[in-house]
Amino acid sequence: MAVVNQKGGVGKTTTAINLGAALAELGHPILLIDLDPQANSTSGLGLNPARARNSIYQLLAGEAGVEEVMVDTGVPQLRLVPSHIDLAGAEIELATLEERETRLRTALEQIPAGVECVIIDCPPSLGLLTLNALTAATSMLIPTQCEYFALEGLSHLLYTHQLVRSRLNPKLEVAGILMTQFDTRTTLSWDVLHEVRRSHPAHVLNTLIPRNVRISEAPSHGKPVIQYDPTSSGAAAYRALAKELLER
Repeated sequence: MAVVNQKGGVGKTTTAINLGAALAELGHPILLIDLDPQANSTSGLGLNPARARNSIYQLLAGEAGVEEVMVDTGVPQLRLVPSHIDLAGAEIELATLEERETRLRTALEQIPAGVECVIIDCPPSLGLLTLNALTAATSMLIPTQCEYFALEGLSHLLYTHQLVRSRLNPKLEVAGILMTQFDTRTTLSWDVLHEVRRSHPAHVLNTLIPRNVRISEAPSHGKPVIQYDPTSSGAAAYRALAKELLER
């Protein structure tokens, strides 16, 4: 599952970490791939990107396999392929390689036994790294902030989904549009939610991720919110999201 939106600040990394942790808590072995050069999924799980012996960069370059790259996290059943600042130059290097759009898909053909689901945290762009994620994935989850600017790129992203399906990956489905940073007290959040449901009724998930300070605090402690504060509204929301996606 690719967690994707070309707009930054909509909750992609937060969702990738916490959805992975919530699914792992339910007993599903998860591999989280940090495909963002900013390496926020890596640091958000308490790992130092600069100290990673191998990273997603080596995986894309064909220098290492998945088992050599992935590391354990502090969450049982959740493993990680870390990112590194070197990934920032990978898009330029990928552009010169053969089968540049399918490097990640080829690498993930050798998934270790026992991994049930792979979650890919994508960078905030529609460049070659994100294209690799969409070509490798069978579904895409689209976190969308409850603000009007966040809606502008949604139609473009769904158009990109159709292009990828027609040219590179006919198996790619939309797992859902996830509304994040939802504030029940504001008219704006409700207006944006109604607009997205009106425009994309088949795709909007029932689970709403609230604006919650515990979700924001958790990465600084290197933990998902379900470990940092298991009883918070943010933790409850991501557990509900995991169950909703499993039912789908």
